[in-house]
Amino acid sequence: MNTSTEVIGQTHTKNCIHCTVSLQEGDNWSHGNARTKQYTCTSCDSIKRKKNRLKRLAETIGASVLRSYNQEKAGEVYVITNSAWPEWVKIGMAMNAENRLDNYQTSSPLRNYVLAYSAYSKDRRKAEAAAHQAAEKIAERRGEWFKMPVGQAKECIQHGL
Repeated sequence: MNTSTEVIGQTHTKNCIHCTVSLQEGDNWSHGNARTKQYTCTSCDSIKRKKNRLKRLAETIGASVLRSYNQEKAGEVYVITNSAWPEWVKIGMAMNAENRLDNYQTSSPLRNYVLAYSAYSKDRRKAEAAAHQAAEKIAERRGEWFKMPVGQAKECIQHGL
């Protein structure tokens, strides 16, 4: 709780819910949350506003970057393998296959994903879709993973280019 009663004179005091500084009536605190008794000093309120502004800015920038990424057609179609599933390969697409591989490695404590093959395409989405169509004609499919040798996956990608 962020309010207390002083022993001398039984005066009701308020403390900031973030930094616990003693708040003086109308002097160093924001009235914004007084109704819910969530008192905040002006310093913490200023920090909170700045964080909210930065969060909104980050969301805007993120949306802008995502739009740019989606508009860019060129990139790579790749084959990734993992020794934990030796019969399976992933056929995917990215602007940069090495960077995509790094993303996979962060979720693997053994860092056992391997970029087996990658090829540049002017339209990575179309090339990936064509490679997936060719692969599912000859192999079992689970999402973007196919039960096939790397050599066959390479042929499927080359067919899609």
